[in-house]
Amino acid sequence: MLPVVAIVGRPNVGKSTLFNRIVGKRIAIVEDVPGVTRDRNYARAEHEGRDFLLVDTGGFEPDSPDRVIQQVRVQARLAVDEAEAVLLVVDGKEGPTGVDAEIAAMVRRSGKELFLVVNKIDSARREEEGFLSEFHRFGIGRVHGVSAEHSRGIDDLLDELVAVLPPPEPAPEEGEEEELDEGAVGVDPSRPIRLAIIGRPNVGKSTLVNRLIGEERFVTSPIAGTTRDPVDAEIEDGGRRFILTDTAGIRRKRSIAMRVEAYSVVRAIRAAEASDVVVVLLDATEMAVEQDAKIAGLAVEQGKPVVVVVNKWDLVEADQKRAAEFRETLLWKMPFLSFAPTLFASALTGEKVRQVLKLAARLYDQASARVPTPRLNRLLEDISNHHGLPVVGGVRARVYYIAQVGFRPPTFVIQTSRPDLVPPEYRRYVANKLREAFGLQVPLRLIFKRKASLRPPPKRAAPPKAKARAAAIRRRRR
Repeated sequence: MLPVVAIVGRPNVGKSTLFNRIVGKRIAIVEDVPGVTRDRNYARAEHEGRDFLLVDTGGFEPDSPDRVIQQVRVQARLAVDEAEAVLLVVDGKEGPTGVDAEIAAMVRRSGKELFLVVNKIDSARREEEGFLSEFHRFGIGRVHGVSAEHSRGIDDLLDELVAVLPPPEPAPEEGEEEELDEGAVGVDPSRPIRLAIIGRPNVGKSTLVNRLIGEERFVTSPIAGTTRDPVDAEIEDGGRRFILTDTAGIRRKRSIAMRVEAYSVVRAIRAAEASDVVVVLLDATEMAVEQDAKIAGLAVEQGKPVVVVVNKWDLVEADQKRAAEFRETLLWKMPFLSFAPTLFASALTGEKVRQVLKLAARLYDQASARVPTPRLNRLLEDISNHHGLPVVGGVRARVYYIAQVGFRPPTFVIQTSRPDLVPPEYRRYVANKLREAFGLQVPLRLIFKRKASLRPPPKRAAPPKAKARAAAIRRRRR
């Protein structure tokens, strides 16, 4: 599970600028999923190979009588509760204030890893002549003078930050060559399947969970935002055990009236990350919107199998034609989910609700399965014969060998002569062929790497005519 790093501080100290600067340094290794955009105050960030979830907050003013400011105050405290590390941002031009001191005291009491980020330190001279030294009286050991706007000091801050985060879970690396053993199976029948149910507010998530467990365990209401925290329930169906997690609705950033809901979103993200399968719940009365694509894209980016459930199917004129139209709309708005199964159901009436669990179990088994290496290489040979890699700069890369090196998600390493000449379109083509050949409806991770026995190609020398032209130009300039 990704560690959470929260950014807190009073208004106008540069929290969002710091957030954008850190997220802008992200170099994520994920499957190419076109069509997904991000418009949130939380994002996955990376530094030196360490991934974490970065969360921005509203300005914090503890003593303001303003209702919104009071809500933001609660938000800042929630940020500290959720996070493994906290970046307290202060203004290096203005100097320490009473509000800064109060926030620092609050965060110190939490016992979380704390960094005091003195922003707007744009130069060495300001660092020497400004207020940086005065912030040491807050009693915070880690003090960093930075300029979020000019990227000054950010690398040093991130170096120290990732060093205190919990160690990451082991995962297949790009240089890993070891295959799964012939008998390796990722499915443990005794292990419950964790199923996270996510979606926009008021699409029927709690109603669906209540229908699945057969009791009114979760509060349901037509008022959006009833659920704040992820809540688990364990059930059994068809000899398989499931742990269902009902999560808070995920809203657009601009429609979050109470910014506290942003932390319900963070908890929903973490619940999805901790799950084995994600159910993305859509509303049949409203065609898929941009936020649905963002929610589904979030699950795919994490490599989770996805079941798309179109709820409230009883409220529309449900027929085959309308179902086909809805599927077509989904494919247009969410092309990255073309492989995921879609189920039209009604949590209120129970129509096709049990199929959610059957689909989840099937996808979990697919994501945990091992494909034999000989079958993989026969498929790779067939792909190469019928659809070879394109010619780039007069060079065509060759593929030699494929092996599965991990599961959940299924991860394949493909040895090639030139990984840099493999375009994203070809990666998607190979992924689709793998799904088609082995009946997979789950995200895949493909790693193209250079064959170990091949050396990098030498740099091509400029042709003689080009050298002569360059020499003539140099002579004219003299």
